[in-house]
Amino acid sequence: MKKFIAIAALIFTSVLTYACTDGAKQNQTEKKEAQSGDVIVMNKDMFIKDVFDYEKSKEWKYKGDKPAIIDLYADWCGPCRMTAPIMKELAKEYAGKIVIYKVNVDKEKELAALFNATSIPLFVFIPIKGEPQLFRGAADKATYKKAIDEFLLKQ
Repeated sequence: MKKFIAIAALIFTSVLTYACTDGAKQNQTEKKEAQSGDVIVMNKDMFIKDVFDYEKSKEWKYKGDKPAIIDLYADWCGPCRMTAPIMKELAKEYAGKIVIYKVNVDKEKELAALFNATSIPLFVFIPIKGEPQLFRGAADKATYKKAIDEFLLKQ
């Protein structure tokens, strides 16, 4: 019986150690991926810190150092699921030039209300200077690329 308890304790410790180090590796991977051109999941706190503090100011002032796109979506939305892979491709393609965020409107109702997201998908194109522009509905990759090149990057 003592051997069984010792073996069980050893297995439990091994599993716990693996789970902890695997979780740390996953967090490092997520941070690395976000820096290397992935779509970043955004919540209200991140929006206020990195994009615009609407609680302190009524006048738009973008805080970011790169143009951005915010994809307001829901998991149940078919057109949102169709545009998600396009946004992932664009995030990689424009890595270092723009930042792409995604906001789940079911979880972040305040951000959805801020942009009057009555229909989704809704894309918010944010240039470094100037006002953000809203793009409602799904489109093909070429349409998004044109908006990025002409509006965000001014190419």
